[in-house]
Amino acid sequence: MQMIEVEKLSKSFGRQEVLRGVDLTVEAGEIVGLLGPNGAGKTTLVNILSTLVLPDSGTARVAGFDVVTESDEVRRRISITGQSSAVDELLTADENLRMIGRLSGLSASSSRQRSAELLARFDLVDAARRRVASYSGGMRRRLDLALSLVVAKPVVFLDEPTTGLDTRSRRELWAAIRTLADDGAAVLLTTQYLEEADQLADRVALLDGGRVVASGTADDLKARIGDELSLPAPTLDDVFLALTGRN
Repeated sequence: MQMIEVEKLSKSFGRQEVLRGVDLTVEAGEIVGLLGPNGAGKTTLVNILSTLVLPDSGTARVAGFDVVTESDEVRRRISITGQSSAVDELLTADENLRMIGRLSGLSASSSRQRSAELLARFDLVDAARRRVASYSGGMRRRLDLALSLVVAKPVVFLDEPTTGLDTRSRRELWAAIRTLADDGAAVLLTTQYLEEADQLADRVALLDGGRVVASGTADDLKARIGDELSLPAPTLDDVFLALTGRN
């Protein structure tokens, strides 16, 4: 089932065209990696899909609802994790999770239960009663992701969630993200890390200059560029460079 459907989506800010006729789909249980250099339009696309910005033209539907005319319905069905942590550092992980549960309308007992489930799911049980100020970057990002899932949503937007993390922390977060899709969520992941897209995404869309210049599985894209350039073992770096002309 298609949970994200984008057709000919365009957006400009003043005279700058940020998105130019973008087409994209994401299925339930699928991770799609949206690749592109800084300024390619990745965050703008996520902002439109999460109803924070209006498109100029084209259509976008999330969980079957139009992002412009049915924005309230869209918001009820999405969760978003951005590039920076939004946790309260003075609280513990358990307190953060229970607070969000209560703000989301859960009872005190349901909030406690949901907190326990998410702490276990994101490997934070041992640190649950420590103040978040003492957490590593990877732990904070895992908690950030857990906070966005206190009330489970069918569509998850992750806007460069591993930016600034070390290799170990990134891989820990990858495992958590993979679990989301395994549980049926549609995940749209924006990233500048080609290895991340290669390892994690079921499909990749390469955005450059506001356009999707290539899409498919990482293996398909690598095979295509390998054939075109006669490369014996192409990587996603080769794909990126060949299609964008950038290092």
